[in-house]
Amino acid sequence: MNISKNINYILILLGAIVALYAENQENPSEALLIGGIVLLMIGIYRVSKHIPSKNAREEDPNNSEES
Repeated sequence: MNISKNINYILILLGAIVALYAENQENPSEALLIGGIVLLMIGIYRVSKHIPSKNAREEDPNNSEES
């Protein structure tokens, strides 16, 4: 699981670097910019999959706070 977490952060970092590099060129390459944004979004999506929603925590039937 630690390797998966590292891959997520590497995707985010690599995507941001590629997008910024493509944007700062004299003749920006749209394909390179889109590729960087795609890498960034994939990394963010993979990280956000593991964050539980607030509603899921409130509706948990195993929650013993109500008893």
